[in-house]
Amino acid sequence: SAAGSREFTTPVERAIFAMVADRALCPSSKLAMEEWVEKDVVIPGLPSCQVQQLYRAMDFLLECSEEIQWAVFSSCAHLLNLEVDLIYFDTTSMYFQIEDEDDPGDLRSSLRQRGKSKDRRDDLPQVVIGLAVTREGIPIRCWCWPGNTVDMSVIRQVKKDLVGWKLGRVISVVDRGFASEENLRYLQRAGGHYIAGEPMRRGVEKVGKALSRAGRYSRIKDNLEVKEIIVGDGEARTRYILVRNPEQAKRDKLERDKLIVELKEKLSSIKRVDEKEHTKAICALVSSEKYGRYLTDTKRGLPKIDYGKVREEEKLDGKYLLRTSDDTLSAEDVVLGYKQLVEVEEAFRTLKSTLDIRPVYHRLDDRIRAHVMLCWLALLLVRVAETRAKDTWRNIRRELQRMHLTQLKLPGALATRRTETTAMQAQIFKLLGVKEPPKVWDISPAKPEARIS
Repeated sequence: SAAGSREFTTPVERAIFAMVADRALCPSSKLAMEEWVEKDVVIPGLPSCQVQQLYRAMDFLLECSEEIQWAVFSSCAHLLNLEVDLIYFDTTSMYFQIEDEDDPGDLRSSLRQRGKSKDRRDDLPQVVIGLAVTREGIPIRCWCWPGNTVDMSVIRQVKKDLVGWKLGRVISVVDRGFASEENLRYLQRAGGHYIAGEPMRRGVEKVGKALSRAGRYSRIKDNLEVKEIIVGDGEARTRYILVRNPEQAKRDKLERDKLIVELKEKLSSIKRVDEKEHTKAICALVSSEKYGRYLTDTKRGLPKIDYGKVREEEKLDGKYLLRTSDDTLSAEDVVLGYKQLVEVEEAFRTLKSTLDIRPVYHRLDDRIRAHVMLCWLALLLVRVAETRAKDTWRNIRRELQRMHLTQLKLPGALATRRTETTAMQAQIFKLLGVKEPPKVWDISPAKPEARIS
């Protein structure tokens, strides 16, 4: 309906569906899709397409992105009876294998910038992608920002966009990267609430009080121990939940003990190198994210292991700290709600592996954003299918791809017929609420055979 009375040489909805289906079934470039649509699949209403028609459909998709995202969400929310009281949000990055960043002043191509890469490719330009996901793992909205965007700077837009959907009482669940005071206050606007991971090593006074507060832990699901802590009074009151995983605590200790042994070996080896390499090795060790936190400067050339820092780190083994603005949630609900943030991480893994969101063959900002949106729609399709069929997309796709069309030569006619539906295929169609394709696809008069004179 978004297309209205606009004229397209190819049905725009069919073209968008084809691009989403291609991303979910066998990700390829838009140019490669020309052959895929014509020879490898059957898409009713789209016997063939040209790459320029697909590009035009992408432009339309981005132009109507707000309307389309709302329509898709509303349809899925009704179809799956989604619970949207808890909305999980996180970001990831998508890098480009190019040398130069875009010119920030270029109005058409400025997204690809260097920033903190979630793929450990800080050397390459990237874009930042945001996803809002329900507790069932259904991605309801996506965003795309320049690659140098800092996580904490996007919360205002995310909150504004979700409030515009009038979802009702929404508790936003965010990771430690978004837990600035300004962001958390903003999430409470319009009656919203938050559950946020709280960084424990920033030296914040309230966090220090929460970590040092005495009290007994209570055991909840998944072998977790929790302790509820209130810091401050009145408007300055903050509710924390300190979580401890005894099994993780053991793993943290073993990992740190191994690291200290490695650190001793590295310090010992530095003593045996020449002066030039000596200084270089010390600088690398002190600045190391892995080892630097346990070292102290002796001002005599060689740093030492600070066992006081080691003991302080031991106090945090197996622990993480949560903060919430909602007093109606039990400590268990807060912890289990935060643990489900893994649904967003799983969505990002699907985008990067199953759906092959990169490499990206586009340069212009609008095309990059449209590409991200197509991948979001494919992810939505995958998650809805997995939710309803109660199986993985790999299994669903493998089974349904065993259905083929065959051509039969009949007296005076050529019939196109599909293979018989297997029991597993029938079950998948039933669970998904999708009708089986017609058994006979086409019957056409046979072409007369050429005679050789």
